[in-house]
Amino acid sequence: METGRKHPHGLKHAWHATLTAMAGLRAAWQHEDAFRQEVLVAAIAIPVALLLSVGPLAKALMIASILLVLIVELLNSALEAAVDHTSLQQHPLAKRAKDIASAAVLLSIVNALAVWGLVLI
Repeated sequence: METGRKHPHGLKHAWHATLTAMAGLRAAWQHEDAFRQEVLVAAIAIPVALLLSVGPLAKALMIASILLVLIVELLNSALEAAVDHTSLQQHPLAKRAKDIASAAVLLSIVNALAVWGLVLI
């Protein structure tokens, strides 16, 4: 099926997608304070999880919960950038979208704290 879009296929597509993702990580690092702070937490928490004397499933859950915070923060930042690009004027729907995305970040942090707390207790 022809979509009219021209993009590489196969390994070229995977390489292009990887470069695009890396550009996104660079942009988040450069422009998002919260992302940098959460990466710092991840840089400490992930090695700690690996060094703890807990089972492999517990380690995986601990690391996954930290990575989930980063993923949700990236989505939140993307949504905020898209909303701000659309208009810098204050609008109730724009505020709602940003608040909901921020709530998702909060819930991912609560999830990480709960996972770590349950594993360490």
